[in-house]
Amino acid sequence: MKTRTLLALLPLLCTPFALAQHQAFNINPDSSTVAFTLGGHDTTNGTFRVAKGIVNFDPTTPNLSGLVDVSAASGTSGNASRDKKMLNDVLQASQFADVTFVPQTYTGTFAPSGDSTLQVTGIFTLHGTPHTITVPMQLHIEGAKCTAKAHFVVPYVQWGLKDPSIFILKVAKEVDVNLTLVGFLAPAS
Repeated sequence: MKTRTLLALLPLLCTPFALAQHQAFNINPDSSTVAFTLGGHDTTNGTFRVAKGIVNFDPTTPNLSGLVDVSAASGTSGNASRDKKMLNDVLQASQFADVTFVPQTYTGTFAPSGDSTLQVTGIFTLHGTPHTITVPMQLHIEGAKCTAKAHFVVPYVQWGLKDPSIFILKVAKEVDVNLTLVGFLAPAS
């Protein structure tokens, strides 16, 4: 009888250990998007491609690790001459091929399913220079599928990139970024 009772209680006793298990958000680059809007004389909209990404976390702590890597050379706005200037003169994508974000911590309440609103802090590296930023993030978990959405502003001129404004064609010194990362949760290895 004691053995049966112990076996029946074993899953309940192990639950805290299972919940504290390290998780990995494995990002699917083909389903993820980085959209940008640059204001100015003519508003420019475009996209970049996520090259790879993984975010490791333990829901019981505020610590994060991993990397989200965006290909700088993948930027496109639908205008070949503008894209050439953006990639060659502003981003210098041949020298600085990656734009990365390394998450470090978060605040907010992490829900194991459904929706969560978090503030994720990490290192955003643009043009080879790291910058600490905090990004508001909406997280939706449904089973093993996870979607993370964020909107943030990158002050690219302040961060040392070339201002592409010319003569009377002025553009904003900051770019709005809408990030959507889609992937799956799995135990971290």
